Amino acid sequence: MKSSPLKYEELDLRGTPCPINFVRCRLALEALPIGKSLKVDLDRGEPERMVISGLKEAGYDVEILIKQTSWLSLLVASGGT
Repeated sequence: MKSSPLKYEELDLRGTPCPINFVRCRLALEALPIGKSLKVDLDRGEPERMVISGLKEAGYDVEILIKQTSWLSLLVASGGT
């Protein structure tokens, strides 16, 4: 039986300042094939607030996968209906 490929791409934005992290995240999402999601690692604080709120306002579904002291991982759906 053939194993299925990952259903998400990964993007590490830790250390990337606002608003560049949001712009890079949006560009990566726009380039994703239909049906794929994006796993994003980013710093806590302002990047966390800005990226999550911006993506939600743009209509993306955002799920927090991991919360560490200084960073977190998000899973972002590649687009809504």
